[in-house]
Amino acid sequence: MLSLKSMISRGKRLPGCALAAALCFALAGCLQPLYGPLSEGGGDVASKLQAIRIVPISNRSGHYLENDLRFGFNGTGAHVEPRYTLYVGLAESVRSPLIDTVTGYPTSGTVVIAATYTLTETLSGATIAKGTATVASSYDRTSQRYANVRASRDAEIRDAHLLGEQIRTNIAAAFAGKS
Repeated sequence: MLSLKSMISRGKRLPGCALAAALCFALAGCLQPLYGPLSEGGGDVASKLQAIRIVPISNRSGHYLENDLRFGFNGTGAHVEPRYTLYVGLAESVRSPLIDTVTGYPTSGTVVIAATYTLTETLSGATIAKGTATVASSYDRTSQRYANVRASRDAEIRDAHLLGEQIRTNIAAAFAGKS
């Protein structure tokens, strides 16, 4: 059996719920899928990503990032005539935030990679997207030298993968936003 108090509180919640539902239905048409069809120029974001040529990126982390971006942009392996050029610059540092007080050696390390990228249209030179992305991966250090080198390299690979995802998502959003 419903009390008077519960009926009153339900009556107050009903207009608020109806308002929230109406707002959701009104905004439902405003959303566009990131990889959906583009209204401007036809095509879709995936076909535009396939047409990106990546300028070779220097150093080992750049190699990992370049491979990740190549696969992320065009994982099909199909040859597509490049219409856009991506320039990426990297700055990498290794930090040791924790030091063992007895031995004086670091017990962990953090690989920090910052990337600046610019995507331009190949023919006109117009800038499509520009930005920066920064990631950091930590790893444990031990007394074994090779284990430290391998752990540091694994952190670089993780960083390159995360940077690739960030850059790819930002460029896809720039293509979708220009439509």
